[in-house]
Amino acid sequence: MPPPIREATLDNGLTVLIGEVHTAPLASVWCWYRVGSRDEGPGLTGVSHWVEHMNFKGTVNIPRDQVKGIIEQFGGTWNGYTWIDQTTYIETASTDALDRMLFIEAERMDKCLYEPAECESERTVIISELQGGENDPEQLLDMELTAAAFKVHPYRHPTIGWQADLERMTRDDLYGHYRRYYRPSNATLVVVGDVDADDALRRVEQAFGGIDAGAAPERATWTEPAQAAERRVTLRRDGTTAYLKMAFHAPAFADPAFFPLLVADAVLCGGSGLNIWSSGRVPRPQRSARLYKALVDTGLAAAVGGSLAATAQPFLYSLHATAAPGTALTALEEATTKEIERLATDGITDAELTRAKAQLRARFVYDMDGVTDIAHQLGYFATIGRWQDAFTIADRLAAVTTEDVHRVAREVLAPGKRTIGWFEPVADTWR
Repeated sequence: MPPPIREATLDNGLTVLIGEVHTAPLASVWCWYRVGSRDEGPGLTGVSHWVEHMNFKGTVNIPRDQVKGIIEQFGGTWNGYTWIDQTTYIETASTDALDRMLFIEAERMDKCLYEPAECESERTVIISELQGGENDPEQLLDMELTAAAFKVHPYRHPTIGWQADLERMTRDDLYGHYRRYYRPSNATLVVVGDVDADDALRRVEQAFGGIDAGAAPERATWTEPAQAAERRVTLRRDGTTAYLKMAFHAPAFADPAFFPLLVADAVLCGGSGLNIWSSGRVPRPQRSARLYKALVDTGLAAAVGGSLAATAQPFLYSLHATAAPGTALTALEEATTKEIERLATDGITDAELTRAKAQLRARFVYDMDGVTDIAHQLGYFATIGRWQDAFTIADRLAAVTTEDVHRVAREVLAPGKRTIGWFEPVADTWR
């Protein structure tokens, strides 16, 4: 059973969600902002991620070298991430550190410094991070595939940004982005753990109530033109392993087609949850999955997988396969395409639907495993829609039928709507 959630809105517009979970003397605090790479225009790609980095570099009242220690002295953990729809920051520690966790996030919301020298230092760090990703064939292929799949929507940009933009951005660009989006009215603060909701809310009001509301920024809604023809990306670089990726335009989380597609992915690749924070913690159950049988069991691939994330606007459903030694990408693509066409033509069986739902229900339990994950899910779904959606997942899954899966597979997985990516390792450096 999910914990009861107390929701409140401070006078300055900050949304507060508090869940009492008394299984251990821990509390998890997440502060979520509705800003990500979808909010970045030409010349500013990567600014949200860079701002996230800068917000660990000290505030008016927290010296740079003390940010980590405030939480670690209580045996806690801290982190943050930026993605396409959101930016978030987390601390999980013993409950007696609650005031300190709230203090950190209130400072981060309103009093970050953006010292010019720190901005320049972090430019080097982020460009190095980008170049490191470009040296990873799978990451580079994913970046290029996503950029090819979208023509208009800013989901096409990598969250880390394009290097030319990272080289040109200024301290004023970063600070302006921070002041525009880091407003109480654009944020959701989540507290889950061994707390009393009334007491926790009083502490939140004390920490955040004095921050000026500011103007909540408007978020643009983009409409990606329908894809009319197959697109292809081929990367040829030094390497030892070949990779295949396929991407299809996928429905947003609120779309009725989302859960039938999630079931289709479970049939193809094994069930996966909807918590991007902990998605890699538990491996997919793949032995009975169609692509595992067709590609891994036959020796064509060393690994297979799929990815369907809950997003505010239509994003991508992707499939990927790592070629086994000696397997040509043509053979890998042909076998993968055959399984996709079989799904779109014949649908799935009742037994497959039952197994997929059982796998997904188990994954949804993992998604809410402990105070940190519960707090993540509440805040994540608040940034893409409503926090209550985190507790509708099981019911939406239960309503899916074999007919729904068949219909959505035919709509989404059509050959003319896909983007195919190959990574071919080559010895010759000319490409």
